[in-house]
Amino acid sequence: MKPSDLVGFIAAFCTTVSFLPQVARIMRTRHTRDISIFMYIIFSFGVSMWGIYGIMTSSLPIIAANGITLTLCIYIIAMKIRCG
Repeated sequence: MKPSDLVGFIAAFCTTVSFLPQVARIMRTRHTRDISIFMYIIFSFGVSMWGIYGIMTSSLPIIAANGITLTLCIYIIAMKIRCG
């Protein structure tokens, strides 16, 4: 593994894992009132673009991190719509 890939995987891990506390809290409380849906929609679009970039450049850390992060963001958006 190249050193740049290792740095990429560490960065991907940290940024992806940072969403888990929010997801866990939403799962536990079903409370989403204070979350901005527009922020998550814009962020999800950006994450999608990073994923496409990762595919275009064959960068596994970018593909994996953004795929997982997008999944978590979609869950948050869905719960925001469902729970208000």
